[in-house]
Amino acid sequence: MWKNIVRNVLIALAILSGLALGFTNTDVNVDGLKFWQTSSTTSTTMPKVTTSSMTYGRFLDYLEMGWIKRVDLYDNSRNAIVEASSPELGNRPQYIRVEIPAGASQLIIKLKEYNVDFDAHATENSNFVADTIGNILVPVAFIAGLILLFQNSENLPGGMGQGPMNLGKSPARFQRRPDTGVMFNDIAGIDEAKSEFEEIVSFLKQPDKYTVVGAKIPKGILLVGPPGTGKTLLAKAIANEADVPFFNVAGSEFVEMFIGIGAARVRDLFKKASENAPCIVFIDEIDAVGRERGAGVGGGNDEREQTLNQLLTEMDGFKENKGVIVVGATNRVDILDAALLRPGRFDRQVTVNLPDRLGRIGILKVHARNKPLSDDVSLVQLANRTPGFSGADLANLLNEAAILATRYKKSSITKNEVNEAADRIIGGIAGAPMEDTKNKKLIAYHEVGHAITGSVLKSHDEVEKITLTPRGGAKGLTWFTPTEDQSLLSRSALLARIITTLGGRAAEQVVFGDPEVTTGASSDLQQVTNLARQMVTRFGMSNIGPIALEDENTGQIFLGGNMSQGSEAFAENIADRIDDEVCKIISYCEQKAIEIVMDNRVIIDLIVERLLDVETMDGDEFRELLSKYTILPNKNTPYISKFN
Repeated sequence: MWKNIVRNVLIALAILSGLALGFTNTDVNVDGLKFWQTSSTTSTTMPKVTTSSMTYGRFLDYLEMGWIKRVDLYDNSRNAIVEASSPELGNRPQYIRVEIPAGASQLIIKLKEYNVDFDAHATENSNFVADTIGNILVPVAFIAGLILLFQNSENLPGGMGQGPMNLGKSPARFQRRPDTGVMFNDIAGIDEAKSEFEEIVSFLKQPDKYTVVGAKIPKGILLVGPPGTGKTLLAKAIANEADVPFFNVAGSEFVEMFIGIGAARVRDLFKKASENAPCIVFIDEIDAVGRERGAGVGGGNDEREQTLNQLLTEMDGFKENKGVIVVGATNRVDILDAALLRPGRFDRQVTVNLPDRLGRIGILKVHARNKPLSDDVSLVQLANRTPGFSGADLANLLNEAAILATRYKKSSITKNEVNEAADRIIGGIAGAPMEDTKNKKLIAYHEVGHAITGSVLKSHDEVEKITLTPRGGAKGLTWFTPTEDQSLLSRSALLARIITTLGGRAAEQVVFGDPEVTTGASSDLQQVTNLARQMVTRFGMSNIGPIALEDENTGQIFLGGNMSQGSEAFAENIADRIDDEVCKIISYCEQKAIEIVMDNRVIIDLIVERLLDVETMDGDEFRELLSKYTILPNKNTPYISKFN
């Protein structure tokens, strides 16, 4: 406490001394006169207020003219206050300051010669001593205050060791006995990854069981997976379960504008970790510092590469850090440096993928523990409806449903709130209903066109819902729900997606004619073009043959890609063939979509009329109406494309 009081006092003195430095002797010229301010360096207090000053030569002229009435000498005759009256001064007595130059020993004689009253005032020793002490104390207090300010800046708001004197200190958060509130039982849907970490915890708690057979504890574990899959959650769980010191830092916290700071922070982090071994160091978003060296335009960033080199050395160099386990997390493992991924640094790569149907059910059960669900809510059906959802998405879905239940003043979460929350997350917030205009009818035909084409194709997913309620940027939406998780897509499934995506525009074209085709299909066309191009350049599903001409990083030079990867990476004739194949695929799918719409024009009109009345139609009602007029294919039977 006393240290803080002294520090605050010195800081206040430093500020006051800084302000005092501005109140020094100042001479300002205004209209030929020098206005003089009394300075703290003046050793005696002058009894008369002066508003101006004059030179010594001008003073002598005034003396000869008889305009000087009285002179008071101060500071051993170095300064004088003279009482003068002249026509230049308006014949009014005024007090003027005069600096007496050294060697003006004849001044007293001149004053006696001209019968001018004068008096010499002695210097007060007490003022001299006070000024001397003040001149010494102020700079000392100023310097001491600055030193304490810098040394204790981590204790000030916004500190955390990031003060000017602590730039090289590690910003990692340290917990000797972490209490994250997350256990392995709180994690579901990623059982394989969880089992890997359970083994690490067992190694930390019972090392003898492994060392007896010659096993060594892994130096590093890299968590890889899309955002929201539970990588950080796993790190929290292992910190809580292992009950060892835990360091938590983000990769971006190593990167600074000052050269060498990142490497210094890495050294400091591993120094602290070695002092607290065995321990766990968790580096979140490690791709911020571990990106491949030399990638991007003009090569790599020297500061970032120095930081990465230091990290490589600390993890596996001549200086061995025993008992320090590094856990990294990233969703961009493809851009990490190869030296970082080798055994000895990150011995294991644990992939945390998006959960499958059973994983989604387990995740929903975990997040539904503290939520009162109504009997009509089926977590299995909700899991079936949410393919591609991450654990974070599912947690957000149930939270949104709870918020909606509170909004509607319900004591439990019903199926309506769950479905509305799912619609909000997938499609966006619902907008105001559209008026009964031509545009509404056109949108209805557009959405039914999607639903019809997707329903009659064997390789496409089932219709979940058709709605004319605007959500996000879309005026209407058609949802499809897959019957199973589709980690692998066949050629027929990709073609079915393109045909279904073009079905909305095909319905506009068939019903209203070419002149009435709208811009509503702009996003559909982008999806179709991108998917068709991937079929040609990445999946080898064209007449060009099984050749990969592009990859995921093509053109993304700032994410680890190469500038040579792109349209210039292959010959011009190949580029033309790619464009021809893309056009051929899209043209074929467009014709198929138009045929399907024309063959089912009667049922399309009936479904549109029904949709205009109810605004929203679920999949069961849609299929019931459709089955009365056409035979729906069995989605479980194989589909053979006729595309050549």
